[in-house]
Amino acid sequence: QVQLVESGGGLVQPGGSLRLSCTASGFTFSSYSMYWYRQAPGKERELVARIGTTDWINYADSVKGRFTISRDNAKNAVYLQMNSLKPEDTAVYYCNAVQFANTYWGQGTQVTVSS
Repeated sequence: QVQLVESGGGLVQPGGSLRLSCTASGFTFSSYSMYWYRQAPGKERELVARIGTTDWINYADSVKGRFTISRDNAKNAVYLQMNSLKPEDTAVYYCNAVQFANTYWGQGTQVTVSS
């Protein structure tokens, strides 16, 4: 059974940091590109960061220099280190795995940036 389980969300003050984790099972994790998306209330889901099987990395312009994506194939996990958080980073963050036509999603973890 394929599972992607996100964790690490929560409430943080502006300027603070959070580290999201996504743990995978039920598929060959190292063969999948991994993505972090987010969706704020009333807005469309947007790509935040992605890391490929050979560790190529891309970020949305809105998070460049503040967020860092990484993966640990030995632990079947992908991470999103989020620093200098802003209120506009508030959203549900989703983990996504993609290999050709195969795609899997986690259930999401809420990140709220507020004073």
